[in-house]
Amino acid sequence: MPSYIAAYADTIDAGATPAGATPTSAAPAGAAPAHAAPHQGPAAVTPHDGRPTGRRRAQRRPPDGLRRLLPQALVVAFLAGGTSAFVANDKAVQLSVDGVPRTLHTFAGTVDELLAEEQVPLGVHDAVAPGHRSALADGEEIDIRYGRPLALTLDGRRHRVWTTARTVDGALRQLGVRTAGAYISTSRSATISRHGLTVNVRTERTVTFMADGRERTIRTNVATVREALDQAGIGLRGHDTTSVPADTFPRDGQTITVLRITGSRETREEPIAFVTNRVLDASLFAGTESVTRPGVPGLRRVTYQLRTVNGVRQKPRQLSTELVRRPEARVVRIGTRQRPASPAGAGRLDWSGLAHCESGGRPDAVDASGSYGGLYQLDGQTWHALGGSGLPQDAPADEQTDRAKRLYVQRGASPWPHCGRRLYG
Repeated sequence: MPSYIAAYADTIDAGATPAGATPTSAAPAGAAPAHAAPHQGPAAVTPHDGRPTGRRRAQRRPPDGLRRLLPQALVVAFLAGGTSAFVANDKAVQLSVDGVPRTLHTFAGTVDELLAEEQVPLGVHDAVAPGHRSALADGEEIDIRYGRPLALTLDGRRHRVWTTARTVDGALRQLGVRTAGAYISTSRSATISRHGLTVNVRTERTVTFMADGRERTIRTNVATVREALDQAGIGLRGHDTTSVPADTFPRDGQTITVLRITGSRETREEPIAFVTNRVLDASLFAGTESVTRPGVPGLRRVTYQLRTVNGVRQKPRQLSTELVRRPEARVVRIGTRQRPASPAGAGRLDWSGLAHCESGGRPDAVDASGSYGGLYQLDGQTWHALGGSGLPQDAPADEQTDRAKRLYVQRGASPWPHCGRRLYG
Protein backbone atom coordinates (compact mmCIF):
# COMPACT_ATOMS: atom_id res chain seq x y z
CA MET A 1 0.00 0.00 0.00
CA PRO A 2 1.43 3.43 -0.89
CA SER A 3 2.71 5.37 2.08
CA TYR A 4 0.34 8.36 1.50
CA ILE A 5 -2.60 5.93 1.45
CA ALA A 6 -1.30 4.11 4.60
CA ALA A 7 -0.94 7.40 6.40
CA TYR A 8 -4.44 8.38 5.40
CA ALA A 9 -5.66 4.98 6.81
CA ASP A 10 -3.72 5.49 10.07
CA THR A 11 -5.40 8.83 10.52
CA ILE A 12 -8.80 7.21 10.29
CA ASP A 13 -7.78 4.36 12.65
CA ALA A 14 -6.62 6.76 15.34
CA GLY A 15 -10.24 7.48 16.24
CA ALA A 16 -11.20 3.75 16.82
CA THR A 17 -10.58 1.61 19.89
CA PRO A 18 -7.85 -0.95 19.25
CA ALA A 19 -8.61 -4.59 19.74
CA GLY A 20 -8.09 -5.68 23.38
CA ALA A 21 -8.09 -2.05 24.65
CA THR A 22 -10.20 -1.08 27.59
CA PRO A 23 -12.64 1.83 27.31
CA THR A 24 -12.04 4.65 29.75
CA SER A 25 -15.46 3.97 31.43
CA ALA A 26 -14.64 0.27 32.25
CA ALA A 27 -13.81 -0.95 35.76
CA PRO A 28 -10.25 -1.96 36.70
CA ALA A 29 -9.08 -5.29 35.43
CA GLY A 30 -10.17 -8.22 37.50
CA ALA A 31 -12.88 -6.26 39.37
CA ALA A 32 -16.49 -7.14 38.95
CA PRO A 33 -19.13 -4.57 38.49
CA ALA A 34 -20.82 -3.46 41.66
CA HIS A 35 -24.21 -4.76 40.63
CA ALA A 36 -22.96 -8.02 39.14
CA ALA A 37 -23.65 -11.29 40.84
CA PRO A 38 -20.92 -13.83 41.38
CA HIS A 39 -20.25 -15.98 38.36
CA GLN A 40 -22.40 -19.04 38.42
CA GLY A 41 -22.03 -20.27 34.84
CA PRO A 42 -24.01 -19.27 31.88
CA ALA A 43 -27.12 -17.54 32.98
CA ALA A 44 -30.30 -17.72 31.04
CA VAL A 45 -31.87 -14.41 30.33
CA THR A 46 -35.59 -14.58 30.33
CA PRO A 47 -37.44 -11.94 28.40
CA HIS A 48 -40.72 -10.50 29.44
CA ASP A 49 -42.52 -13.21 27.43
CA GLY A 50 -40.68 -15.91 29.40
CA ARG A 51 -38.53 -17.33 26.45
CA PRO A 52 -34.84 -17.86 27.08
CA THR A 53 -33.08 -16.07 24.05
CA GLY A 54 -30.04 -14.30 25.56
CA ARG A 55 -27.43 -16.93 24.56
CA ARG A 56 -28.72 -17.26 21.00
CA ARG A 57 -28.51 -13.51 20.41
CA ALA A 58 -25.06 -13.33 21.91
CA GLN A 59 -23.81 -15.95 19.43
CA ARG A 60 -25.02 -13.87 16.38
CA ARG A 61 -23.02 -10.70 17.24
CA PRO A 62 -19.54 -10.41 15.55
CA PRO A 63 -16.54 -10.38 17.80
CA ASP A 64 -15.41 -6.97 18.97
CA GLY A 65 -12.13 -7.11 16.95
CA LEU A 66 -13.96 -7.78 13.67
CA ARG A 67 -16.28 -4.87 14.32
CA ARG A 68 -13.32 -2.58 14.67
CA LEU A 69 -11.66 -3.80 11.39
CA LEU A 70 -14.65 -3.29 9.11
CA PRO A 71 -14.39 0.57 8.77
CA GLN A 72 -10.69 0.32 8.02
CA ALA A 73 -11.26 -2.23 5.27
CA LEU A 74 -13.90 -0.04 3.61
CA VAL A 75 -11.60 3.01 3.63
CA VAL A 76 -8.71 1.03 2.19
CA ALA A 77 -10.90 -0.36 -0.59
CA PHE A 78 -12.14 3.14 -1.51
CA LEU A 79 -8.65 4.63 -1.58
CA ALA A 80 -7.28 1.71 -3.58
CA GLY A 81 -9.92 2.29 -6.29
CA GLY A 82 -9.19 6.04 -6.45
CA THR A 83 -5.46 5.40 -6.67
CA SER A 84 -5.94 3.11 -9.64
CA ALA A 85 -7.87 5.82 -11.52
CA PHE A 86 -5.24 8.43 -10.50
CA VAL A 87 -2.39 6.27 -11.77
CA ALA A 88 -4.24 5.45 -15.01
CA ASN A 89 -4.66 9.19 -15.93
CA ASP A 90 -1.08 10.17 -15.11
CA LYS A 91 1.07 10.04 -18.32
CA ALA A 92 4.79 10.48 -18.82
CA VAL A 93 5.39 12.38 -22.11
CA GLN A 94 8.43 13.92 -23.79
CA LEU A 95 8.02 17.54 -24.91
CA SER A 96 10.68 18.84 -27.32
CA VAL A 97 10.65 22.63 -27.91
CA ASP A 98 12.97 23.70 -30.73
CA GLY A 99 15.12 20.63 -30.22
CA VAL A 100 15.32 20.86 -26.41
CA PRO A 101 13.54 17.79 -24.90
CA ARG A 102 12.17 17.32 -21.40
CA THR A 103 10.02 14.63 -19.80
CA LEU A 104 6.77 15.62 -18.09
CA HIS A 105 4.03 13.97 -16.05
CA THR A 106 0.63 15.24 -17.04
CA PHE A 107 -3.09 14.56 -16.73
CA ALA A 108 -3.76 16.45 -20.02
CA GLY A 109 -5.89 14.53 -22.50
CA THR A 110 -4.78 16.30 -25.73
CA VAL A 111 -1.76 18.13 -27.12
CA ASP A 112 -3.63 21.46 -26.84
CA GLU A 113 -4.30 20.84 -23.13
CA LEU A 114 -0.65 20.01 -22.52
CA LEU A 115 0.54 23.18 -24.30
CA ALA A 116 -1.90 25.29 -22.26
CA GLU A 117 -0.79 23.54 -19.08
CA GLU A 118 2.89 24.21 -19.86
CA GLN A 119 2.15 27.74 -21.14
CA VAL A 120 3.76 27.15 -24.54
CA PRO A 121 2.28 29.71 -27.03
CA LEU A 122 2.33 28.95 -30.78
CA GLY A 123 2.20 31.35 -33.73
CA VAL A 124 0.76 30.83 -37.20
CA HIS A 125 4.17 29.83 -38.58
CA ASP A 126 4.99 27.40 -35.74
CA ALA A 127 4.53 23.63 -36.09
CA VAL A 128 3.57 20.94 -33.58
CA ALA A 129 3.51 17.18 -34.10
CA PRO A 130 1.28 15.38 -33.46
CA GLY A 131 -1.51 17.87 -34.20
CA HIS A 132 -3.18 20.18 -31.69
CA ARG A 133 -6.23 17.97 -31.08
CA SER A 134 -4.36 14.67 -30.96
CA ALA A 135 -5.01 12.55 -27.83
CA LEU A 136 -2.05 12.04 -25.50
CA ALA A 137 -0.89 8.58 -24.52
CA ASP A 138 1.71 7.49 -22.03
CA GLY A 139 5.16 7.73 -23.61
CA GLU A 140 4.00 10.22 -26.30
CA GLU A 141 6.63 12.46 -27.93
CA ILE A 142 5.50 16.00 -28.81
CA ASP A 143 7.77 18.05 -31.08
CA ILE A 144 7.39 21.86 -31.34
CA ARG A 145 9.33 23.83 -33.96
CA TYR A 146 9.13 27.62 -34.04
CA GLY A 147 8.81 29.40 -37.38
CA ARG A 148 11.75 31.52 -38.53
CA PRO A 149 11.66 34.23 -41.25
CA LEU A 150 14.13 33.70 -44.09
CA ALA A 151 15.04 36.48 -46.54
CA LEU A 152 16.02 34.23 -49.45
CA THR A 153 17.43 35.46 -52.74
CA LEU A 154 17.19 32.44 -55.03
CA ASP A 155 18.74 32.70 -58.50
CA GLY A 156 18.43 36.47 -58.51
CA ARG A 157 14.82 36.60 -57.28
CA ARG A 158 13.98 37.77 -53.75
CA HIS A 159 11.58 35.83 -51.52
CA ARG A 160 10.46 36.12 -47.89
CA VAL A 161 9.59 32.67 -46.55
CA TRP A 162 9.09 30.96 -43.21
CA THR A 163 10.78 27.77 -42.09
CA THR A 164 10.76 25.63 -38.96
CA ALA A 165 14.27 24.34 -39.68
CA ARG A 166 16.98 25.57 -37.33
CA THR A 167 19.85 25.52 -39.86
CA VAL A 168 20.36 26.86 -43.39
CA ASP A 169 20.81 23.35 -44.78
CA GLY A 170 17.59 22.15 -43.12
CA ALA A 171 15.67 25.18 -44.41
CA LEU A 172 16.86 24.67 -48.00
CA ARG A 173 15.91 20.99 -47.86
CA GLN A 174 12.54 21.92 -46.38
CA LEU A 175 11.98 24.43 -49.22
CA GLY A 176 13.06 21.96 -51.91
CA VAL A 177 16.03 24.03 -53.12
CA ARG A 178 18.67 22.12 -55.13
CA THR A 179 21.97 22.62 -53.34
CA ALA A 180 24.25 20.33 -55.36
CA GLY A 181 26.86 22.58 -56.97
CA ALA A 182 25.08 25.69 -55.67
CA TYR A 183 26.60 28.86 -54.26
CA ILE A 184 25.30 29.63 -50.74
CA SER A 185 26.25 32.93 -49.10
CA THR A 186 26.41 31.44 -45.60
CA SER A 187 27.55 28.14 -44.11
CA ARG A 188 25.01 25.36 -44.52
CA SER A 189 25.33 24.60 -40.82
CA ALA A 190 24.65 28.22 -39.84
CA THR A 191 21.87 28.55 -37.25
CA ILE A 192 18.71 30.46 -38.11
CA SER A 193 17.60 32.48 -35.09
CA ARG A 194 14.01 33.27 -34.21
CA HIS A 195 14.65 36.74 -35.70
CA GLY A 196 15.52 35.20 -39.07
CA LEU A 197 18.44 35.20 -41.50
CA THR A 198 19.35 36.54 -44.96
CA VAL A 199 20.65 33.96 -47.44
CA ASN A 200 21.65 34.24 -51.11
CA VAL A 201 21.56 31.02 -53.13
CA ARG A 202 22.54 30.50 -56.76
CA THR A 203 21.80 27.02 -58.03
CA GLU A 204 23.95 25.34 -60.67
CA ARG A 205 22.61 26.01 -64.18
CA THR A 206 23.32 25.04 -67.80
CA VAL A 207 24.16 27.98 -70.09
CA THR A 208 25.06 27.81 -73.80
CA PHE A 209 27.12 30.45 -75.66
CA MET A 210 27.18 30.91 -79.44
CA ALA A 211 30.46 32.68 -80.26
CA ASP A 212 32.72 32.81 -83.32
CA GLY A 213 30.73 30.09 -85.08
CA ARG A 214 31.06 27.68 -82.15
CA GLU A 215 28.70 26.46 -79.44
CA ARG A 216 29.92 26.15 -75.85
CA THR A 217 27.84 24.77 -72.95
CA ILE A 218 28.90 25.15 -69.32
CA ARG A 219 27.54 24.41 -65.84
CA THR A 220 27.74 27.48 -63.63
CA ASN A 221 26.45 29.11 -60.46
CA VAL A 222 27.77 32.64 -61.14
CA ALA A 223 25.66 35.78 -60.80
CA THR A 224 26.10 37.49 -64.20
CA VAL A 225 26.44 36.67 -67.89
CA ARG A 226 29.82 38.43 -67.86
CA GLU A 227 31.13 36.02 -65.20
CA ALA A 228 29.77 33.06 -67.17
CA LEU A 229 31.62 34.34 -70.28
CA ASP A 230 34.86 34.39 -68.31
CA GLN A 231 34.18 30.88 -67.05
CA ALA A 232 33.62 29.71 -70.64
CA GLY A 233 36.86 31.39 -71.75
CA ILE A 234 35.13 33.82 -74.13
CA GLY A 235 36.46 37.38 -74.26
CA LEU A 236 34.79 40.58 -75.46
CA ARG A 237 36.80 43.15 -77.44
CA GLY A 238 36.07 46.71 -78.49
CA HIS A 239 32.38 47.10 -79.26
CA ASP A 240 31.59 43.38 -78.78
CA THR A 241 28.48 42.61 -76.75
CA THR A 242 25.99 39.82 -76.02
CA SER A 243 22.38 39.18 -77.04
CA VAL A 244 21.34 39.83 -73.41
CA PRO A 245 22.89 42.47 -71.12
CA ALA A 246 26.16 41.24 -69.63
CA ASP A 247 25.15 42.21 -66.08
CA THR A 248 21.91 40.16 -66.07
CA PHE A 249 21.42 36.79 -64.34
CA PRO A 250 22.03 33.76 -66.59
CA ARG A 251 19.01 31.42 -66.51
CA ASP A 252 19.05 27.65 -66.68
CA GLY A 253 18.93 26.42 -70.29
CA GLN A 254 19.56 29.90 -71.69
CA THR A 255 21.36 30.36 -75.04
CA ILE A 256 23.37 33.58 -75.34
CA THR A 257 24.88 34.88 -78.60
CA VAL A 258 28.14 36.80 -78.59
CA LEU A 259 28.01 39.68 -81.09
CA ARG A 260 31.36 40.63 -82.66
CA ILE A 261 31.02 44.28 -83.66
CA THR A 262 33.26 46.49 -85.76
CA GLY A 263 32.37 50.14 -86.27
CA SER A 264 33.42 53.37 -87.92
CA ARG A 265 32.04 56.87 -88.49
CA GLU A 266 31.12 58.62 -91.71
CA THR A 267 30.10 62.26 -92.30
CA ARG A 268 27.87 63.19 -95.25
CA GLU A 269 26.46 66.48 -96.60
CA GLU A 270 22.78 66.15 -97.40
CA PRO A 271 20.39 68.67 -99.05
CA ILE A 272 17.36 69.96 -97.17
CA ALA A 273 14.30 70.28 -99.40
CA PHE A 274 12.61 73.66 -99.54
CA VAL A 275 8.88 74.13 -99.10
CA THR A 276 6.51 75.86 -101.53
CA ASN A 277 4.26 78.59 -100.24
CA ARG A 278 1.20 79.21 -102.44
CA VAL A 279 -0.42 82.65 -102.20
CA LEU A 280 -3.85 83.51 -103.70
CA ASP A 281 -3.72 86.59 -105.98
CA ALA A 282 -6.90 88.28 -107.24
CA SER A 283 -4.92 90.19 -109.88
CA LEU A 284 -4.13 86.98 -111.73
CA PHE A 285 -6.67 85.12 -113.81
CA ALA A 286 -7.89 81.81 -112.44
CA GLY A 287 -5.70 78.92 -113.52
CA THR A 288 -2.68 81.20 -113.67
CA GLU A 289 0.37 80.68 -111.45
CA SER A 290 3.24 83.05 -111.03
CA VAL A 291 6.47 82.11 -109.25
CA THR A 292 7.60 85.20 -107.42
CA ARG A 293 10.52 83.54 -105.67
CA PRO A 294 12.25 80.29 -106.59
CA GLY A 295 13.02 77.87 -103.79
CA VAL A 296 16.60 77.27 -102.62
CA PRO A 297 17.46 73.92 -100.96
CA GLY A 298 19.32 73.93 -97.65
CA LEU A 299 22.32 71.85 -96.61
CA ARG A 300 23.18 69.83 -93.50
CA ARG A 301 26.17 67.80 -92.38
CA VAL A 302 25.26 64.40 -90.83
CA THR A 303 27.57 61.97 -89.00
CA TYR A 304 26.65 58.27 -89.04
CA GLN A 305 27.81 55.25 -87.06
CA LEU A 306 28.58 52.35 -89.40
CA ARG A 307 28.55 48.85 -87.86
CA THR A 308 29.03 45.26 -88.86
CA VAL A 309 27.70 42.55 -86.53
CA ASN A 310 29.25 39.12 -86.97
CA GLY A 311 30.30 40.25 -90.45
CA VAL A 312 26.87 41.61 -91.50
CA ARG A 313 26.62 45.35 -92.24
CA GLN A 314 23.90 47.09 -90.26
CA LYS A 315 21.77 50.10 -91.11
CA PRO A 316 23.78 53.29 -90.38
CA ARG A 317 22.84 54.99 -87.14
CA GLN A 318 22.71 58.78 -87.08
CA LEU A 319 24.94 60.26 -84.41
CA SER A 320 24.81 64.04 -85.00
CA THR A 321 23.49 66.69 -87.41
CA GLU A 322 24.94 70.13 -88.21
CA LEU A 323 22.99 72.76 -90.20
CA VAL A 324 25.13 74.31 -92.96
CA ARG A 325 22.51 76.37 -94.84
CA ARG A 326 18.83 76.95 -94.22
CA PRO A 327 16.43 76.28 -97.13
CA GLU A 328 14.50 79.15 -98.71
CA ALA A 329 10.83 78.59 -99.52
CA ARG A 330 9.49 78.85 -103.07
CA VAL A 331 6.65 81.41 -103.40
CA VAL A 332 3.94 80.85 -106.04
CA ARG A 333 1.04 83.23 -106.62
CA ILE A 334 -2.24 81.56 -107.65
CA GLY A 335 -4.71 83.59 -109.74
CA THR A 336 -8.31 83.84 -108.63
CA ARG A 337 -9.57 86.45 -111.12
CA GLN A 338 -12.29 85.36 -113.57
CA ARG A 339 -10.74 84.50 -116.96
CA PRO A 340 -12.00 86.50 -119.98
CA ALA A 341 -14.34 84.66 -122.34
CA SER A 342 -12.61 86.07 -125.49
CA PRO A 343 -9.20 87.44 -126.49
CA ALA A 344 -10.70 90.89 -126.23
CA GLY A 345 -10.92 90.40 -122.50
CA ALA A 346 -7.18 89.82 -122.37
CA GLY A 347 -6.42 93.22 -123.84
CA ARG A 348 -5.93 94.78 -120.41
CA LEU A 349 -2.83 92.68 -119.81
CA ASP A 350 0.72 93.96 -120.35
CA TRP A 351 1.50 92.19 -123.64
CA SER A 352 4.33 94.58 -124.34
CA GLY A 353 6.03 93.61 -121.14
CA LEU A 354 5.65 89.90 -121.96
CA ALA A 355 7.07 90.41 -125.49
CA HIS A 356 10.04 92.37 -124.17
CA CYS A 357 10.78 89.56 -121.68
CA GLU A 358 10.40 86.74 -124.20
CA SER A 359 12.02 88.20 -127.34
CA GLY A 360 13.30 91.62 -126.51
CA GLY A 361 10.28 93.02 -128.35
CA ARG A 362 11.44 91.74 -131.78
CA PRO A 363 8.67 90.05 -133.84
CA ASP A 364 11.22 88.03 -135.90
CA ALA A 365 13.22 86.74 -132.99
CA VAL A 366 14.12 83.01 -132.97
CA ASP A 367 15.63 81.11 -130.03
CA ALA A 368 18.98 79.35 -130.35
CA SER A 369 17.42 75.95 -130.99
CA GLY A 370 15.20 77.29 -133.79
CA SER A 371 12.09 75.77 -132.19
CA TYR A 372 10.48 78.99 -130.84
CA GLY A 373 9.96 82.29 -132.59
CA GLY A 374 8.19 85.63 -132.68
CA LEU A 375 7.34 88.16 -130.04
CA TYR A 376 6.00 85.53 -127.66
CA GLN A 377 8.34 82.66 -128.57
CA LEU A 378 5.68 80.17 -129.71
CA ASP A 379 6.56 76.83 -131.25
CA GLY A 380 5.15 75.85 -134.65
CA GLN A 381 2.68 73.29 -133.35
CA THR A 382 1.10 75.77 -130.93
CA TRP A 383 0.99 78.48 -133.63
CA HIS A 384 -0.88 76.21 -136.03
CA ALA A 385 -3.32 75.13 -133.27
CA LEU A 386 -4.17 78.82 -132.83
CA GLY A 387 -5.02 79.11 -136.54
CA GLY A 388 -1.75 80.59 -137.73
CA SER A 389 0.08 79.56 -140.89
CA GLY A 390 3.76 79.28 -141.54
CA LEU A 391 5.94 80.25 -138.61
CA PRO A 392 5.11 82.78 -135.89
CA GLN A 393 8.21 84.89 -136.53
CA ASP A 394 7.08 85.46 -140.13
CA ALA A 395 3.64 86.84 -139.12
CA PRO A 396 2.88 90.50 -138.42
CA ALA A 397 3.27 91.68 -134.80
CA ASP A 398 -0.46 92.37 -134.43
CA GLU A 399 -1.35 88.81 -135.55
CA GLN A 400 1.22 87.39 -133.13
CA THR A 401 -0.33 89.39 -130.24
CA ASP A 402 -3.89 88.34 -131.22
CA ARG A 403 -2.98 84.64 -131.32
CA ALA A 404 -1.04 84.98 -128.03
CA LYS A 405 -4.21 86.39 -126.44
CA ARG A 406 -6.19 83.36 -127.70
CA LEU A 407 -3.56 81.10 -126.16
CA TYR A 408 -3.90 82.98 -122.85
CA VAL A 409 -7.70 82.47 -122.88
CA GLN A 410 -7.08 78.72 -123.24
CA ARG A 411 -4.18 78.17 -120.91
CA GLY A 412 -3.51 81.32 -118.95
CA ALA A 413 0.09 82.40 -118.44
CA SER A 414 1.39 78.82 -118.17
CA PRO A 415 2.88 78.80 -121.73
CA TRP A 416 5.31 81.44 -120.47
CA PRO A 417 6.58 79.95 -117.15
CA HIS A 418 9.34 82.52 -116.66
CA CYS A 419 7.93 85.72 -118.19
CA GLY A 420 4.19 85.15 -117.72
CA ARG A 421 4.11 87.30 -114.59
CA ARG A 422 5.00 90.35 -116.74
CA LEU A 423 1.43 90.23 -118.05
CA TYR A 424 0.21 91.49 -114.69
CA GLY A 425 2.55 94.42 -114.46
